[in-house]
Amino acid sequence: MPAPRPAPARRFLGRLSLPERTYVTDALRTETVGGVLLLLAAVAALVWANVPGLGGSYHEVSDFHFGPSALGLHLSVAHWAADGLLAVFFFVAGVELKRELVAGDLRDPRTAALPVVAALCGMAAPALVYTLVNAVGGGSLGGWAVPTATDIAFALAVLAVIGTSLPSALRAFLLTLAVVDDLFAILIIAVFFTSRIDFVALAGAVVGLAVFWVLLRKGVRGWYVYMPLALVIWGLMYNSGVHATIAGVAMGLMLRCTTREGETRSPGEHVEHLVRPLSAGLAVPLFALFSAGVTLSGGALGDVFTRPETLGVALGLVVGKAVGIFGGTWLTARFTRASLSDDLAWADVFAVAALAGIGFTVSLLIGELAFTGDAQLTDEVKAAVLTGSLIAAVLATVLLKVRNAKYRRMCEAEERDEDRDGIPDIYEQDDPAYHLRMAELLERKAAEHRRLAEETAAARHGSAEVTGGAGDRDDRPA
Repeated sequence: MPAPRPAPARRFLGRLSLPERTYVTDALRTETVGGVLLLLAAVAALVWANVPGLGGSYHEVSDFHFGPSALGLHLSVAHWAADGLLAVFFFVAGVELKRELVAGDLRDPRTAALPVVAALCGMAAPALVYTLVNAVGGGSLGGWAVPTATDIAFALAVLAVIGTSLPSALRAFLLTLAVVDDLFAILIIAVFFTSRIDFVALAGAVVGLAVFWVLLRKGVRGWYVYMPLALVIWGLMYNSGVHATIAGVAMGLMLRCTTREGETRSPGEHVEHLVRPLSAGLAVPLFALFSAGVTLSGGALGDVFTRPETLGVALGLVVGKAVGIFGGTWLTARFTRASLSDDLAWADVFAVAALAGIGFTVSLLIGELAFTGDAQLTDEVKAAVLTGSLIAAVLATVLLKVRNAKYRRMCEAEERDEDRDGIPDIYEQDDPAYHLRMAELLERKAAEHRRLAEETAAARHGSAEVTGGAGDRDDRPA
């Protein structure tokens, strides 16, 4: 009896399924636009805070307080941006995570192993780098979580600016990394940066979430129902002492992200499609505008590389992220039956790992939470986040540009649709109907070329006869 054939090794970073590719393309298109706005907002904040005569107004606007004091919501503009607007960002992150868990790559434990391990290593390594630098340098260990986050929008903005044609598999890997990254960042904020808990307010928030869940399960529709309820849940969560953005995540995770009969897309995907532009185009850029405005000077930038807290953040983003994600990916491939796609090389994985070192939105948020009460150190840590993200962006740009010609060919192959049926040809290689359509198309082209060849030959023959006849007349004697 012949021995059973071994199961083929699984490939990772291979071609996406068509539905997954469509979803990733749509999601990343919005995130790319939002990333460019985020980049512009960060530059505007730095200019506003550092131009002589304007810096004072930046801090005045950021510190301006408004809101109902009776509800415990008399907050500064910067506080509203961090706790209020970022709740929208984390709501979208919650929906993304839910979709990945029930309909995306994370629903299959074997497929999920790679991005989960890579993301965990990509958070553990920066935290370890920060801790080692500050243990040796005698700095504060409180900022260990600052360099652990990846900003997918900012990373995509860098790709858009440098014009890199990153294949969809690598883009999807980066997106999934960021989703898992956001999940653990949320857990870090909830567990390590909750100093006090008001159990009455927390119980009220939990009751509100239960009502939210029941309304969803009953099929109740209408933004006028959910919007006021969401605001109440957010306000109670804020007053409970748990970071208010957790409310956004919890509500996002409650949405149904699977389709039922008669549905073209799930309610979660529908809501995400509506809210994502608000998050990427308004909420996150406004947060950046009122968080990235740190005063920069030669001395301040020099302190980034001399003070242990700031050096730990910068090295965590540049070195920790790249080594952690690449190492986690390589180890997953080494100790499982998975192997890298034939179209890619390990240099591509390292380039994406370096790109993931761009930590902006969540890193700035955790920096504010980690060093609350020390405004100077908070600003220096923000400067370190900006510096580390910039270095990571430059490093990734160099690495990606080296391989850009190959990426461009891969992207062209992914987009090619010669039979013009709206589906890239690469997804139809196993469909007999596709090959019949292509045969018919090529036959029509062949017939057209034969017709053109005959017409060209006839035209040349006629031209030769006219030329030859004229020559005979010219040769006759006078």
